Amino acid sequence: MTAIVTPLGRAKATAWKALPDLLGPHPLEAARRHLSGHTQWVVSHPIHELIGPDQVVESFLEPLKRAMPDVEQRTELFFAGHWDGRIDGGAGTWVTCTGHYLGTFKEPLWGIPPTGEPAWLRFGAFYRVEDGQIAEARILLDLVDLARQAGWPLLPPSSGLELLVPGPRNATGIQLNGPEDGARSACLPLVEAMIGGLGRYNQKDLRSMGMDQYWRSDMMWYGPCGIGSSRGIDGFQRHHQQPFLVAFPDRKGGHHRARFGEGDYAASTGWPSVRATHAGPYLGTPATHRPITMRVMDWWRQEDGLLVENWVLIDLPHLFLQMGVDLLAALPQTEKR
Repeated sequence: MTAIVTPLGRAKATAWKALPDLLGPHPLEAARRHLSGHTQWVVSHPIHELIGPDQVVESFLEPLKRAMPDVEQRTELFFAGHWDGRIDGGAGTWVTCTGHYLGTFKEPLWGIPPTGEPAWLRFGAFYRVEDGQIAEARILLDLVDLARQAGWPLLPPSSGLELLVPGPRNATGIQLNGPEDGARSACLPLVEAMIGGLGRYNQKDLRSMGMDQYWRSDMMWYGPCGIGSSRGIDGFQRHHQQPFLVAFPDRKGGHHRARFGEGDYAASTGWPSVRATHAGPYLGTPATHRPITMRVMDWWRQEDGLLVENWVLIDLPHLFLQMGVDLLAALPQTEKR
């Protein structure tokens, strides 16, 4: 890896070195070296908040390594940026990545039974780097998809495609070098304009959001298991946007812990990112009319002024808990297929 002296370059080098070490043979030693003493990790349900390197190892890394002893991280996107913390704190330099943990699934993982075969656990992560160490992490795991691979469906079959989510079609997702500090992202302003369009929904016609101004006709949207992936604006609306708006018509977004871009990429996460009322059926669960929040992560790629790919993770087990359904607790009672 070429040495980069900018703050963004140093943060990337820190994360790129730390992540494989944390999954290596000595995770506690690696955690104490690469994580700050008061590092705060917030991981999707059922892990939640972890403080300090020892808790990160005990409650996140060790369970993952016991379940998949040969686990490796397959990273599809990796880039960085600065965030000013103006919405929900988190000011600083962030590195984000998404992809899969791949390993032979030999022991149970958070209630999901092993298969003895290779399994792909989709993940998304945001790391805030300070003084050469990871000071904060936000991580989402697609446990619903891991359970599906193990033959234990936690939700009805996805409306969209259930597939092994790929990286960018142009293979540019790993941004190890650059950018210069202060360089503008071509993607972030487009994403922010698109999000503004979402807020113009008139509660009647999806066209009121003007999504065709922001997305290319052959765009790909890669959602979590339970929703699935789709192609084109029509597919995105049929498989995700329309069901989502029926279920959560008063949704409000924008509570971001981090939002930044690098070159043709942008990313955001919120804890929560969305607040809404569960007013209609969603993924097989009738309306409860309860207030809910959503932990969400998004990564976008643009080409020639239009968005062409969007990777999305939602902490669905945490969302469903708020709707009165404990997806993971249902595992022992679910008929194995």
